[in-house]
Amino acid sequence: MKRLGIDIDGTVTCPTTFIPYLNKSFNKQLTLDDITQYDLAPILETTEEELNQWMDKYEPIIYRQAPLAEHALDVINDWKHRFELFYISARGKHLYDITEEWFKENNVHYHHIELVGSHDKIEAVKKHNIAAFFEDKYDNACDIGEQCNIPVILFNTPYNQGPLPKQVIRVNSWLEAKKHIDAIFK
Repeated sequence: MKRLGIDIDGTVTCPTTFIPYLNKSFNKQLTLDDITQYDLAPILETTEEELNQWMDKYEPIIYRQAPLAEHALDVINDWKHRFELFYISARGKHLYDITEEWFKENNVHYHHIELVGSHDKIEAVKKHNIAAFFEDKYDNACDIGEQCNIPVILFNTPYNQGPLPKQVIRVNSWLEAKKHIDAIFK
C-alpha cells in the first residue's frame, strides 16, 4: 500500500484558520488575500520574537478549534483503505496530544502522525517512504519534490506563489488533488 504524506495546517485545516485570531490580537482586518508571504511578522507589523510568543500562547487554542479544509474529510475517507495516511507537520512535538484529539474529534483517519518541530520535512518523508506529499508552504513543496523526487500537491494560496519544479502540482481544492493522485496511482 502506497503511503501519502500530508501536512496538517493550511492543508487538512483551512488556510484561513489563524486569520481571526491574528486580526483580534494584532488589531488588523486581514483576509487570506492579504497573506502574500509565509512570514507573518512584516504583515502584522511586529517582530519575529513577538510573533513567536504569540504562537506559543495561541497555537494550542487554534489547533483545538481548527476547521477542516473543504472536501478534505471526504477525500481522506475515500483514500483511507487505498493508502497509508501519514501526517507530517512542522508543529512542535509538545502539541501531539492536542493534534491527535483534533483528528479523533473531526473523524480524520490517520495511520501515523509525526510532528517534526520544524519546516524541514525531508528526513521524515524519506524515513517513511512517502509516495506523494501534500503541502501549502511553497519552499517545502519545491524542496520535497526535488530532493525526494515524488509528486507534491501544493494547495494554492496567496502566500505560496512562485515557479514550480516538475514534481509539484498546484491545486485549488481537495477534489482537484484527488483527481491528480487517483491518476498517478491508478
